[in-house]
Amino acid sequence: MTMSNVPIVLSVLDLAPITEGSDASTSFRNSLELAQQAERLGYRRFWLAEHHGMPGIASAATAVLIAYIAGGTRSIRVGAGGIMLPNHSPLVIAEQFGTLQALYPGRIDLGLGRAPGSDQATSRALRRDLASHPDQVPQDVVELLDFMSDEPRQTVQAVPGKGAKVPVWILGSSLFGARLAAMLGLPYAFASHFAPAQMMQAIALYRAEFKPSAQLAQPYVMLGFNVFAAQSDEQAKVLATSVQQAFVNLRTGRPSKLQPPVPGYLESLPAPARAMVNDVLSCSAIGSPPAVREALHAFVERTGADELMITSQIFDHEARMRSYEITAQSAQPE
Repeated sequence: MTMSNVPIVLSVLDLAPITEGSDASTSFRNSLELAQQAERLGYRRFWLAEHHGMPGIASAATAVLIAYIAGGTRSIRVGAGGIMLPNHSPLVIAEQFGTLQALYPGRIDLGLGRAPGSDQATSRALRRDLASHPDQVPQDVVELLDFMSDEPRQTVQAVPGKGAKVPVWILGSSLFGARLAAMLGLPYAFASHFAPAQMMQAIALYRAEFKPSAQLAQPYVMLGFNVFAAQSDEQAKVLATSVQQAFVNLRTGRPSKLQPPVPGYLESLPAPARAMVNDVLSCSAIGSPPAVREALHAFVERTGADELMITSQIFDHEARMRSYEITAQSAQPE
C-alpha cells in the first residue's frame, strides 16, 4: 500500500496574519473563521505561533488567542505551535495551559520552542532576565512537565496546572529539538515550512533515539508544510508572492504587514534573494488541486510524516480559506 492510498492527517498553523491595510481585530476574526472551517473539513489541530514585535503577526498573546479560538469551536484541538520557553517561566506556562485545559478539557496542545521568537531587546522586555537562554530549555521542559503532573516534586504548585496532562510537543528546526523530544519521549514537530535544511537528519535522529514515555509509546513526527492552492497553477503562484515578500522583508531587516500579491515578484528578485526564497520555501505545494495532491503525497512518501501542519500565508482571506479547502480534499486517498 502506498502513501497515496492513505489519508494524510492534516492540521493548521496560523500566524494570525495582519495584512496591509488591516488590523489585529480583523486578523482574529479571520483566524476564528478559518478554525471553524478547518474543524468542518476534518483538520486535527489548529495551532497558533508566538511571535513578538512583528507587524504582520498578531498571535503574541498566544494563550489568550487559543482561548478565543477554542471558545468558538467545538471539537478541533487548539494549541501553541509554539510557546517560546526562553520568554516565560515554566510555572506561568503551566498555569496558562492548565487554565486552558480546565476550560476546554481534552482539546489543548502545548508545543514548546527554544527560540525567543524576537530580538534581544524584545526578550529583555518580555522576561527581563537574559540569564535564561536556550541552553536552559531541557531543564525548563522537565520542570514544566513536573508542574503539570499528578504529583509534582516541586514545592510550588501550579493552580490550575497540576494534573492537567496537556500533551506537550517539542518544536524545532535543528537536531537539538529532535534529540530532546526523543530523550523525553515526546512528539516532535519540525519547522520545515521555513527552515527545511536539517529536516531529514532531524527526523532520522528522533526516530533512532526515541525512548517511550507515559505520553507516547512510539515516535510521532509532524512536519510544517506550506500550501498555496488555487484553481490554476498561475493563480497559486501569485498567491505565494505575499509570503515571498514577507521573507525578503524579514531577512533584510524590514518586517512588515503581509503584503498584497505581486505577479512576477519572485522572478523580479536578484539571484541571491530568489535563491533564499526558494530554499526557505522548498517544503511547499504551489498550484492547482492536482499539483497540490501530488506534492502533499510525495512529501509524506519521502519523509514518512505522521501528520502535516499546513500553513498558508495568503493575503486575501477568502483565497486562504479556499486554499485550506483544496488542501483537505487533496489529502484524501486517490
